[in-house]
Amino acid sequence: MNQTITFGEVLMRISPLGNRKFVQSNAIEFYFGGTELNVGISIANFGGKVKHISCISDDFIGDTALSYLNKFDLDTSSIVRSSRPLGVYFLEVGAVMRPSSISYNRSHSSFSEIKPEMVDWKTALENGTWFHWTGITPALNRGSQQTLLEGLKLARKKGMTVSADPTYRAGLWKYGENAKEVLSELINYSTIYIGGINEINELLETNYSYSNDDFIKASKHLMEQFPSIEKVFDKIRTSINSSWHKIKARMWNGTEFKETNELDITHIVDRIGTGDAFAAGIIHGLQHFDDYKAMEFGNAACAIKHTYLGDVNYANEKDVMTILNGNTTGRFTR
Repeated sequence: MNQTITFGEVLMRISPLGNRKFVQSNAIEFYFGGTELNVGISIANFGGKVKHISCISDDFIGDTALSYLNKFDLDTSSIVRSSRPLGVYFLEVGAVMRPSSISYNRSHSSFSEIKPEMVDWKTALENGTWFHWTGITPALNRGSQQTLLEGLKLARKKGMTVSADPTYRAGLWKYGENAKEVLSELINYSTIYIGGINEINELLETNYSYSNDDFIKASKHLMEQFPSIEKVFDKIRTSINSSWHKIKARMWNGTEFKETNELDITHIVDRIGTGDAFAAGIIHGLQHFDDYKAMEFGNAACAIKHTYLGDVNYANEKDVMTILNGNTTGRFTR
C-alpha cells in the first residue's frame, strides 16, 4: 500500500473554552497539531498509510503527543526526541465580526533543534510513495530547511510523488534566508502544487489576479518556471464573517481547467487546519480518483473540517463522500 510521508513540527495548541478571550477565562483546552501533521492524520483517517517525521520533546508532553499520533496508527519510527520543550501556540477563537488571534511560542522548541544528521532519510523513506511538505517548515530555521531539502532530494531520486503547499508567512522567516530562493529550490523537487495566486505571485514576482483566466496563466507560468510541476490545485475562500465562509476549488493539470461548486459553511466550529484538510483530500483523491474528483474530494474534506474542534480533520472517506455527493443537510444518520 502507498505510504505518505509528512515532515514538520508537532505543536500543542492552547485555547480558552469556547469563544472566550484568555482574559475572560481560567479554564483552557489543548490539542495537538501542526500543518504537516494535520495532513498526515487526515490521510490516515481516510484509510491511508502515513509516516510522520519530526523532533519532539523528551518529556511527558512529548510522550502525550506521541500517544496522540499513535492513536491514528501513524508510523512514528522516524521521530527523534529532544531535551527542548514542544512548540506551543495560543489561540483565541473569534466569532462573527471578531477575528481569531494566534500567538506562537516555537522559537526554541524541540523541532527548532532538528538538523539533517538527525534524520536517516534512507530508512525513513524506505516504503514511501508520496512526500508532502509545506512552506512552514523551511521558514522556521536553517536546520529544518536543510533537513527537508535532503529528504526531498532522496524522495525524487526514488521517484516519489512530491506535493508542495508553499504557504508563505513573512513573519516566520527570521533566520536570514531569502524565502523566495529557498522555496524555489524546494519546489524544483515537487510534482504537485497545492497553493493559490498569492503564493504563485510571491514565487514568480508577478501580479496575477484571482480570476480564473489569470489562475490558468499563473499555473502555466509556474509550470514553465518549475518544469517538475504537473498539476496545480487552488482553494478559494470567501469570508462573510468569522463564522460564515464559502469555499470552492479549481485546478489546472496542464491540459484543462476545472472548478468545483461552492460549499456554504454557515456556522464554523473551528477553522484551524482546514487548508491542511484540503491538501490531505487532494493527496488522497489523486491516489484513488481522477483529477476532478480528487479536487472535489479535497474541497469537501476542507468543508467538513470546519465542523470539528481542534487542528485535525476527523472525517473518514465516507463522511467526505457524503458531502461530495451533495448531502449537506446534516440530518441524523441511523
